Amino acid sequence: MRQPNGLIFDVRKFSVHDGPGIRTTVFFKGCPLSCWWCHNPESQGRQPEIMLWDSRCIGCEACLAACPEAAIARSGQVVSTDQRLCTSCGTCIPYCPTDAREWIGREASVAEVMAEIERDVSFYDESGGGVTFSGGEPLMQPAFLLALLQACRQQEIHTALDTSGFAAWETLERVRPYVDLFLYDVKLIDEERHRQATGVSNTRILNNLRALSEHGHRIILRVPLVPGVNADEVNMLALADLAASLPGVERVDLLPYHHAAAGKYERLQKPYSFPDTLTPSDETVNALADRLRERGLFVKIGG
Repeated sequence: MRQPNGLIFDVRKFSVHDGPGIRTTVFFKGCPLSCWWCHNPESQGRQPEIMLWDSRCIGCEACLAACPEAAIARSGQVVSTDQRLCTSCGTCIPYCPTDAREWIGREASVAEVMAEIERDVSFYDESGGGVTFSGGEPLMQPAFLLALLQACRQQEIHTALDTSGFAAWETLERVRPYVDLFLYDVKLIDEERHRQATGVSNTRILNNLRALSEHGHRIILRVPLVPGVNADEVNMLALADLAASLPGVERVDLLPYHHAAAGKYERLQKPYSFPDTLTPSDETVNALADRLRERGLFVKIGG
C-alpha cells in the first residue's frame, strides 16, 4: 500500500523541550484552533504560505515584475504585499536573489521524514530521547501521522505527540497504540472562555484527555500562561482539579507567555494580538505553580 504524504513546515534537531532526552521535532502544518497567543503562526494555515524577510530585501523589485496578480508594490524603501490580491502562488519566490521570500510548508513523504529522524538514532539511544510530532496539530493529518508512528515503532524509536486533543476520538483511537508519551495542551477549563480564546469548544479536548488517561497512557499537560487569558487562579484551580483526577498525568508544564513570535507575525503579514501583553512575573508563575502542587501535582516551569 502506498504511504501517504503530509505537509510539514520544519524538522528541528536536538530539541530538549519537547519530551525526554534529545529529540527530533517534526512540525505539521495546519491547526483547527486559532489561539490569540499562538507562538507558531506559521503552523496555522493548512496550505503553504509565503514568509517575507524585510531584512534580506535589497529592493531590486524583481518580485514586482514577477507577480502575476500585481500584489507586490514598493513604497519608499519598503516592498510590501497586498494580501487581498496575493494568491500565494509562489511565482515571486525564485526571482528573489536574496531569499527574502520563502515557502513555509512543504509536502514530504514518510520515507523522507524518517530519513531525517533516523540520522539521530544514536543521540536518542544515549539520552533517552526520540521523535516528537508537533505542529500545528498532527491529528489533522491522521494517515500521515499514523504511518510515521508505525515506522518509528518498527525502529524502536520513542515517540511523543504534542497535541491540542481537538480531534474525533476515532482518530486518537487509531494512533494512540503507537504513542509513548502525550504532550497534551490544555489552555482553559471553562468552555466559553476557551471558545473565545481559541475559536473552538474544549468539550472534545477534555473528553479525549480523560479517555487517554483511562486507557493508561503517559501524559504531560502543557499549559501556556497568558496574562489576561488564562493565567488566573480560577483557571489554575480548575485545571488542578482536573489534572489531579487523571492518573495518567505525570506532570504539568507551565509555559509563561513571551513575545518571541512577534517577528513571525510581521513576516507573515498577520496581525499580532498581544503587543502590549507582559510576560508573567516569576512571582505570579510560582504562585500558580504552588496552587497545582497543593493538589499533589508535579509541576515544571518552562518547556
